[in-house]
Amino acid sequence: MWLYDFFMSLYAWVIRLVGLKYEKARLWSEGRKGLFERMRAKIDPKARIVWLHVASLGEFEQGRPIIEEIRRSHPEYKILLTFFSPSGYEIRKNYAGADYIFYLPIDTRRNVRQFLDIAHPEVAIFVKYEFWLNMLTELRRRRIRTFVVSSIFRRNSVFFRFYGGPWREALETFEVLFVQNEESKRLLAELGFDNVTIAGDTRFDRVAEIARSAKRVELIERFKGDQKLFIAGSTWGPDEELLIPLMNENPTLKFIIAPHEMDEGRIAHLMEATKGGAVRYTQCTAESDLKEKQLLILDTVGILASAYGSASWGYIGGGFGVGIHNTLEAATFGLPIAFGPKYQKFKEACDLLSLGAARSVKSYEELKEWFIPLRDDEQQLAATSRLVRDYTHSHQGATRTITQTIFTR
Repeated sequence: MWLYDFFMSLYAWVIRLVGLKYEKARLWSEGRKGLFERMRAKIDPKARIVWLHVASLGEFEQGRPIIEEIRRSHPEYKILLTFFSPSGYEIRKNYAGADYIFYLPIDTRRNVRQFLDIAHPEVAIFVKYEFWLNMLTELRRRRIRTFVVSSIFRRNSVFFRFYGGPWREALETFEVLFVQNEESKRLLAELGFDNVTIAGDTRFDRVAEIARSAKRVELIERFKGDQKLFIAGSTWGPDEELLIPLMNENPTLKFIIAPHEMDEGRIAHLMEATKGGAVRYTQCTAESDLKEKQLLILDTVGILASAYGSASWGYIGGGFGVGIHNTLEAATFGLPIAFGPKYQKFKEACDLLSLGAARSVKSYEELKEWFIPLRDDEQQLAATSRLVRDYTHSHQGATRTITQTIFTR
């Protein structure tokens, strides 16, 4: 473990060095400066605390239903929320559902002991991944009740490698491992773990709540008018190169594209390449004439999930890079979905493909082949929408299973 400690310290030093050039790395380092002093100043030493840790924004969305259910059913607890990545912390650092929100300190033995002394959690919940060896070892030593939720285990992960002994030992910390699928339970059984519950993915509960509380965005409704709408969420350059000809060959339809990053060059390219005219959401006013525009570029955050409720079809970006983004936000509204070829690590994408409710595409020809039948055949569109909606509905309930198990043991 001394070698592990060394590499953790080296990792933090490298991030500080990289932070001289890159904003995200700088935020990672600066957010941890004075961390323990800030924790001591804010955390009530007499409070009963449930600590929930997430890596970034995606895992936060998985953990959020658990936080809100604990708030509702166990108000005697204070909620401590920690992030590893600035892409999660910087966006959700003012989230009202948690009492205390901090970065997770770098995983050295000294840091871990200071963190747990100050935080003094009764329950620790890790979302999906984040198996930090020193933290889990110390939680086990202190006999703090610890759980992992919405997790997925694969044969090629570190736990099944010849050098994975420390990580296999770290799994002994968890009182219950809440996993998403049968394969994960079977793999854990091979390692000798029988304290495994297939609870599913809490994101289904989260997107269901989004759908229930979603309000129509007036500007989007005005842009759409009485035409059908195609929404592409979290897109990157390769995704947009498929979408441009789709728009230009379907001038009677409306399109929304929400880029994953607000790259001004790509936004300008989209506006120039769209023959039917394009407008940016942030430049619209109550007086803007949107009827003559075919494309609305959603160059803002916070409304994409609700915007899906106005659409008939969806496209999810990221599939030509490291992997697709959130498909469930669109699926909860019953949208048939297309995405790029890198989807294999996302269970819901694989499930939707097997049901015939989604399509993976590698080219514009494949995107058009998927889209045209759904555009021209109302019955096929309705049947596919029903498949998607039924799938998301049938996978709800993980949050209740998890919280009831934790708080009744």
